[in-house]
Amino acid sequence: MKRNYRVRWLGGIALAAIIILSLIAAPQSKILSGSTYNVAPDGYGAWYAFMQKQGTSIQRWQKPVSDFPPAETGVTLLQVYSNLQEPIIYGKPEEWVKKGNTLVILGVKRPVTAARFTTFQPSTVGDIKIDTRRRHRKSSEEEIVLSDRYGAIVWEKDYGKGKIIFAITPHLAANAYQDNTGNFPYLADLVTKNSKKIFVDEYIHGYKDQDVKQKEREGDLLNYFAKTPVLLVLFQAGVLLLVLIWAKNQRFGKPITLETPIIDNSQAYIQALAAVLQKAESTDFVLEILGKEEQHQLQKVLGLGQIPVEKQVLLQVWEEKTGINPTELDTALKLQNTKLRISEQQLLSWLRKWRTIRETIAGVRSQESGVRIKTLL
Repeated sequence: MKRNYRVRWLGGIALAAIIILSLIAAPQSKILSGSTYNVAPDGYGAWYAFMQKQGTSIQRWQKPVSDFPPAETGVTLLQVYSNLQEPIIYGKPEEWVKKGNTLVILGVKRPVTAARFTTFQPSTVGDIKIDTRRRHRKSSEEEIVLSDRYGAIVWEKDYGKGKIIFAITPHLAANAYQDNTGNFPYLADLVTKNSKKIFVDEYIHGYKDQDVKQKEREGDLLNYFAKTPVLLVLFQAGVLLLVLIWAKNQRFGKPITLETPIIDNSQAYIQALAAVLQKAESTDFVLEILGKEEQHQLQKVLGLGQIPVEKQVLLQVWEEKTGINPTELDTALKLQNTKLRISEQQLLSWLRKWRTIRETIAGVRSQESGVRIKTLL
């Protein structure tokens, strides 16, 4: 009972440790690639600081696009995606653009071409380093902003009173390009043209204002658990606890006491010894020991006592008692007297000879008993 109690306590402690570690080491919901909060090579922290240093009116936007004031126009929203996206715009973002705003999307999924991976594209603000082989094929409704002979790198399309600017690479002005003279000014030029206010979308990277979190019900602990694997762990733990409680209080009939199996020490010893002799290939030892015992038992049956007799005497008495030619017995006796190692097949053949001898003498004794019974009757 003490051991079961201890096991339960250890299990409870282990389960609690797993839950606590899951909470501490839970994966972050924020996607840092392309974020202005990120100072790594794939972040936009350096470009955001560059814009602020120039005195540009730029802010981080941590709400959905639909939360922009409906009457406000002339606003530019920059979206830097961590993964390439298809250039499909619909719903509220499209309605927001049509009112007279600009949406700049970096990281549009387009097919790979024969272009070199790294190219330097000339522009009015300097050479722009582009690290991608993807290019866009222009349609009739679009206007090319930056391109080479393989296709468009940056292009734009009008939507109502506003427009959307697309770019192939999400790393157009990433931190990795801050030493290149053209990349930062080029993106700055794209977002400031005909714009009153500039916002960088951090909502798509998982950053949200407090009122948005409350609105989306991310503030309470229960909702957090519902969005993490911890809920599954708690559910499984609850089911396991119920099963244990049920098993403790419910039984399928009376408990059955298991009987301890009786071990035959003699048989176990014989089997162990046989295994050792087989591994050591000690067939000479087996011949000597078993041969003596077989001869001893045969002498007792033939009435010759327990003291070993000469082989010829034994063969003669055998023939007299059984009426059978003693050739088989002679072969068995000769082999065991050689005291040489023989093969496993020869040993098995020798054992079969002795079995035949035992069966023969048993048959003879049975016949003699039958004759005596008839005489008595």
